[in-house]
Formats: sequence, structure tokens, C-alpha cells
Amino acid sequence: MASGLDHGLKRSVWKRIKETIIEDCRKSDSWKILILDPFTTKLLSSCCKMSDLMAEKITIVEDLYKSREPVLEIKAIYFMTPTTKCVDAFIRDFKPKPKYKSAYVYFTDYCPDDLFNNMKLSCGKYIRVCKEIHISFMPQEAQVFTCNNPGAFHSIYSPHSQDRKRTLETLADQLVTLCDTLDEYPGVRYKKDSNMENAKILAELVDNKLAKHYDLDESGKKKGKTQAQLLILERGFDPVSPILHELTYQAMAYDLVDINEDTYKYKAKDGAEKQALLNEDDMLWVKIRHKHIAEVTELIPKMVKEISASKKQPDAKITISNLSQMMKKMPAFRKQITEKTVHLQLAEDCMRQFQNNVEKLCKAEQDLAVGSDVEGVKVKDPMRTLLPVLLHPYSIPDKIRAVLLYIFSVNGTTEENLNKLIQHVKIEDQKEFILNWKELGVPIITSPSLFSRKPSRRDRSQGETYNLSRWTPVIKDIMEDAVENKLDTKDWPHQSECPAAWNGSGAVSARQKHKPSSQDERRGARLIIFIIGGVTHSEMRCAYDVTQAVKSCEVIIGSSHILTPTSLLNDIKALSKGPMETFNIDERSNA
Repeated sequence: MASGLDHGLKRSVWKRIKETIIEDCRKSDSWKILILDPFTTKLLSSCCKMSDLMAEKITIVEDLYKSREPVLEIKAIYFMTPTTKCVDAFIRDFKPKPKYKSAYVYFTDYCPDDLFNNMKLSCGKYIRVCKEIHISFMPQEAQVFTCNNPGAFHSIYSPHSQDRKRTLETLADQLVTLCDTLDEYPGVRYKKDSNMENAKILAELVDNKLAKHYDLDESGKKKGKTQAQLLILERGFDPVSPILHELTYQAMAYDLVDINEDTYKYKAKDGAEKQALLNEDDMLWVKIRHKHIAEVTELIPKMVKEISASKKQPDAKITISNLSQMMKKMPAFRKQITEKTVHLQLAEDCMRQFQNNVEKLCKAEQDLAVGSDVEGVKVKDPMRTLLPVLLHPYSIPDKIRAVLLYIFSVNGTTEENLNKLIQHVKIEDQKEFILNWKELGVPIITSPSLFSRKPSRRDRSQGETYNLSRWTPVIKDIMEDAVENKLDTKDWPHQSECPAAWNGSGAVSARQKHKPSSQDERRGARLIIFIIGGVTHSEMRCAYDVTQAVKSCEVIIGSSHILTPTSLLNDIKALSKGPMETFNIDERSNA
């Protein structure tokens, strides 16, 4: 498998940057400086390395907002978002005195006329190029993107929000740049919901903006629809997947281990503080991130043994201290073994948390989520499944998660019953963790007489699975139904029609843009899914699973941000507060 830099969304973004910014640079032999804002810094570091920039005669990368010394003989490339803050910082670089010989300006998206005119008026004589390159999303993985905006959750779902419409407008603009980067003009559909209308509003915005964006292309021809579908839905469509303890490696690690900005910090056996970046440059991570933890804990020691055998190391028990001894002795061996050591350590951390706290919880969680036990016997009384969890000394966050799974399993409970549960968990002063789910359209309190039908799920009982991993995220059903052209138009109205990319048999017609022998060969039609309110690691995994199974369709999934159970619970609780008030739940308080 290629690395993240060689395929998927990251490659598409780097290709666009090379064809615009880098191509313009090549016309000049002189060395240049690249000036970035926080968003474009993150964007570039996600899809290229400093050596890639150096090869294009970009000698230094600077922060737009920081004070810099003038270098009057050098040309400066500005890659920035079209905001007042960025444009003001740019103008300060040339007024009253210029810092650089000239400026090549590239905006991530459309620059409003007032900002453009202000630039032109203030320092137009220094600007050699001014272009909009239409990349305002973040390529997170080969098939995963975000809008780099965790705050969108509060803006869209808080009853106190003042900027819901503006946030949806911004998300729509970002989705248009995703489609443009992929050279797609998709048909747009949304999940109909009687309680919530954000998906419908966003679908309308995206469709209108796409029509405007593709009205005329550079050759003066109107772009037609491509064989792609964009499905838009809200976080409340599946409240179970973000709350359940997942046992696949990536999802489990981000839930149970302290990983920030994809950086895993750990202590080596000699006590030294170390850190590793969990991204697609790490080929072992790409290979094992979607595997069940049981497979990972077998696989990594096995890989280490293979390397040890090739180096004629004694076949002793593989431990981190053994590895460090071997690494000290053999410098060439060190490089080969480093990534295995990182994942041996991370898998150990996951298993430690699992054995200490999570293992006993998982059976109850799975029974509540799936609605039946391991033998397939229906759970008749979910409260009997929940009670042992409440009576055991689990952490409060884990008990909150179990209570939520109980409420989701019965599609809402009575106020009296809910109050008893809240007292049982001792969260009378923090009940927003549970009550605020109503803002997402998830039933929490219902009257006993109200009958609510749960949506039917695909039967996966014949598939091979682990007893503690029987739940399948709802998004996987949706992906498979979309690919097989089985989505009901009553539940999934078309905001705009698209060509019949999928026929009923599940075969997807391929539209080749290049020769079949080309490495950049199209996979056929694309299915793009956008979840308003955050995407989970288990849902990200489903995009790869379905792509792998179908082969003729590439599934791409994205959201405003990637969430973990802890971050989602914090966001849910914060919905009842104003924008400036925040507080946190510490998932790892008893770790």
C-alpha cells in the first residue's frame, strides 16, 4: 500500500498545490520564502515535507502573524485564508515599507471583493500574482477529511448559538473546495429528519454553491455532473458509535490513551520522554490501525521476532527492554525496529487500560447497543444489563457512557427513570452530559405511551466477529446501501439528481480520465459522506472497509472534526453554556 503522501486526499491536495503555487515558482530561478497562516501551515504539513519545498527553491517557511526581518532581495509567496486578519497582516508587510522584493499571493478560497480591493489599494504594485486555489479543507488521511473546525459543533447545536447559519455557510464553502480538488460535481442527498433541519440546509447551500462554482470553467464550458454522490447527515443519526468502547486499534488508542494532535507521548524503558506521530508516513500504522486489538497484540511481537531472526537474535520473549538492548548494539537494526517499538508500547498501553477498566464493561455495552447477547438472544430488559455496570466501581465517565447506551437502546426513557439513573451515577450537577443529547435530535426523555420504532439494521450475524465487537456503525449500512443504490428516497431526498453512477446490482460504472495503466487510475464513482457534528474513528474505518469490499467505488468521509468519546461528551455538556464557558470531563481520571 502507498503511504498517505502517495495516494488519496493528501496526494490530491499536494498535486493541486504543485500545479498552482509551485508551478508559478518554477518560472523563476531565484530562492523564495513561503509565508503561511496557522491553517495553511497545518494543510501543507499534512501533505508535504520541508524537503519537497526545498526542492522547489523555497528556502524558508515563516509565520504570517510573527514579526520578521525584511529581506528586500527575495520574493515572498503568501499562502493564506481570505480573512481580514490575514489580509491586514499581509498589508503590514508592505506598508509603510516593503519587507520583500515582491509578493505572490495564493488564497485557499474565494477572496471577498472588499479584502481584495483593500490589498490592491494598499500594496498592489508589489503583488505579482494573486490566485484562489480552492483548498479550504484538511486532508486527514487517504480517505478522510475535516473542516478543521471543532467549534462548529457548538455553533450548530447550542440553543444559545448566534452563528449557526454562518457556520453552515462556511462548511458548505469548504465542501465545495473538496469537490473541486477531487474534480467532482456530485449529486447531493441528505438524511431527512423530522426534528432537525441542518442536513437539509447544508445540502441546499452546497448544491447552490457547487452550481455557481461550476457555472463556467476556465475553458468557458459549463461543467456537468460527475458520477459521484455526496450524502449529508447529522451526528444524531447514530449516537451509539461515538459512545461505545471500540476495540479496533486506532479507535481504541484515541479513546483510552492520551493522544493530542495525533502525537503519542510515552516513556521509554530508560525513562526518557519520547513521542511519535501517528500518521500515514508510518507504514506500520497504516497497515494495522483498523485491525482488532487482539490481532495487533499478536502481530507486532511476531514482526519483531522476524526481524530478530534475520539478525540472528535469540528468540526470547519480546519486551520493550529487550528491544532497547538490541537497538543499542546494532545501529542499522535500530531504524528498522523503532516503529515496531512505538506500536508495541501503544498496544501495551491500550491493553493495560482494557484489562484494568474496559473489558468487563464491553459485554454490557455490546448487549445494549446490539439489542441481543453473544448467543443472539434478545435483551428483554436492558435495565438488568445496565445495573451491574452502575453497581461496579467504574469511573463516572464510563458509567455515563453506559447510561447513554441504555437510553439509546430504549429510544428514550421517562423523566422519573432518568432522575434515578442520574442519582445512581451521582451526576446531579452534571446531568447535561445526558440531557443535552436532545439538541442533536436524539430522544432522551419520552412518555411511556410514545412508541418509537428503531430503524432496521443489516443482518451481520453470519459475519465473523469478536464477542466484544459485535456492533457495526450505522454509517456502514448507509455506505453499502448507497453503493447498491438501495437508499430510500423518502429518507434520503435528492437535493440534486446525479447521473446513474450506481446500478441496482452494486456495480459502479467507471469513468476513466487517464489510461488504465496509469497509477492515478480512477476507482470508478466516488461516494462522499459528510457528517455534521463530528466523525468517529470507527466510522472512518468503515470508509476503507467498504472501498476495499466494493473495489469499484471509493468512499470518502469527513466532518467538521474528528471526535473521541471524551471530546464529544465535553461538547455535549458545553451546549447549555454560552460560547465563552467551557469545562471538561477527565476520561482518564482513574487510569
